[in-house]
Amino acid sequence: MRQPFRFPDDLLALQRAWLRTYTDLAEAPPASGLTALRRRLIALSGRLYTHSYWTAPAGWRAGGVELRRAARSHTPTPAERETA
Repeated sequence: MRQPFRFPDDLLALQRAWLRTYTDLAEAPPASGLTALRRRLIALSGRLYTHSYWTAPAGWRAGGVELRRAARSHTPTPAERETA
């Protein structure tokens, strides 16, 4: 049986921020200023892609989907809800 992925907390936090930003962008009215959200999404994408976790062989291919699943299933703490 395959071992479950264990992601660093900072990587999970980045993925959750990316998901929140993506959702905000998708739900924003077209007439609103979307440039800041687009720029944030691009910056978060770059930080996710270049995170040191992915330097391991086959890191991104093996763990990208699992990272998104873990971030989506995460229950935010009260402190995380305040910053969202």
